[in-house]
Amino acid sequence: MKSMSSVVRVLGWMLLVTLGFSCAATPSKVREDPSVEARSFDGVDLVRPAFSLEVRNKLELNLAEAIRAHEQNPTDEMAAIWHGRRLGYLARYREAVQVFGKALASHPQSFKLLRHRGHRYITLRRLDDAIGDLSLASNLTREVPDALEPDGAPNPSGVPRSTTRSNIEYHLGLALYLAGRFEEALAAWERCLELSRVNDDMLVAATYWNVLTLWRLGRVQRADELLATIRPQMDILENHDYHELLLLFQGVVPENQVMDKLAAEGLGSATLAYGMGAWNLARGNERPAREIFASILSNKTWAAFGYIAAEAELWR
Repeated sequence: MKSMSSVVRVLGWMLLVTLGFSCAATPSKVREDPSVEARSFDGVDLVRPAFSLEVRNKLELNLAEAIRAHEQNPTDEMAAIWHGRRLGYLARYREAVQVFGKALASHPQSFKLLRHRGHRYITLRRLDDAIGDLSLASNLTREVPDALEPDGAPNPSGVPRSTTRSNIEYHLGLALYLAGRFEEALAAWERCLELSRVNDDMLVAATYWNVLTLWRLGRVQRADELLATIRPQMDILENHDYHELLLLFQGVVPENQVMDKLAAEGLGSATLAYGMGAWNLARGNERPAREIFASILSNKTWAAFGYIAAEAELWR
């Protein structure tokens, strides 16, 4: 069995030495540098990632089509949403927020626009803005029938798995969790869980974040009850990492299996790595948890939720 420290100690402690975490409530304003999309919670520039030529060409083509559709129907809600989403896939998050904001001027009650802008506010570390948008979207949809949300980055099976309302509650729960507002986050995650019983991908994602939040609140018995609902054999098309982590929390999957996977990937999976860190933190193993959180920040996947969560842990 590989020890936790053998996988992350050197890189983790190097980063803990070099990274300084402030107590500012929000990241400082992004400098006017076109390559800098955001700033981390402690003020580090977050540069737009590079894409392979093949990927960039495909994403640019999709964006051009979305822009044409929006120009032809400038007041159309869905045209604006796809324009903003396609910008986001190219890591042009600030532009995406602007597109969503302009459309909201014409559609101020659009919970779909609020859901997507709230998501990108999380990416940009603007948690208060994200919570504002997503809270309003949540209130607007309490009596609205749920529906599958079209997927702009389909899974290998090409089958959409998430829904509009579950995505609103998911992103609201995440924003509150990142802000350390765990009681409020739990309420959102519980609503998300109720909306996530339509398929196993949504179920494992909602259960995972519910469990992590319950741990932070010291409600271990309720966390164990939720974990008991997860089975080794489930119909998972997308959220394999969440499923594996839940089985780890149950004791079904051994720790060394996940650690070996992380070691092979160079801690490239922010989802798996953050889950391991949160699991250690919940068991009182603060030092290895901090090592893992710091090691996640050595990667460039700064838009991933696991990366943002690790960053928030060290910032707090």
